[in-house]
Amino acid sequence: MTSPASPADEAGHHGTDLDRVPSAPVPAVLALGANLGEAAATLEAAVRQLAETPGIELTGVSPVAVTQPVGGPPGQPDYLNLVLTLMTRLSPRALLAAGQEIERTHHRTREVRWGPRTLDIDVITYQNLTSDDPELTLPHPRAHLRAFVLTPWSWVDPEAMLAGARVAHLAAQADDAGSVRRLPTGTEGPTS
Repeated sequence: MTSPASPADEAGHHGTDLDRVPSAPVPAVLALGANLGEAAATLEAAVRQLAETPGIELTGVSPVAVTQPVGGPPGQPDYLNLVLTLMTRLSPRALLAAGQEIERTHHRTREVRWGPRTLDIDVITYQNLTSDDPELTLPHPRAHLRAFVLTPWSWVDPEAMLAGARVAHLAAQADDAGSVRRLPTGTEGPTS
């Protein structure tokens, strides 16, 4: 039994596109962040778990960035962030679900908006899809403002574009641009 199209679907807001499985792999960008526990080890494990997820082929992993928290409660430890580029055969909603399942394996809780977390995985872009669905807004509604996403993304893909602008340019213009630095190789990063 099918349900009638919602007004949002009829208006072309792509609600059903979130469930559409692509006929061939499509590009997507994910941003990962952590600032509790063994953050560097958590990010490394999450990248491995994503790489092992059927329907996901990683094409790029950025260097890890150390960033100050943006928003949320004061007194949080610095974050470790990275960006992944990938090709996927998963629908947008399935890609989101895969990330959320990996978050759960790392004991992610959602108690405080922009609060400290063991792991955060965000879908930043999925092909050229736009969606205003509250569950998965695409492109990510705040990515263009956040150097902690844009800078590592520009490291892994210097030619990347977001909403018609070069990601590296957006990174340089972001309010938090001065707080992003590359994690030196071989360091463990912040722990709680």
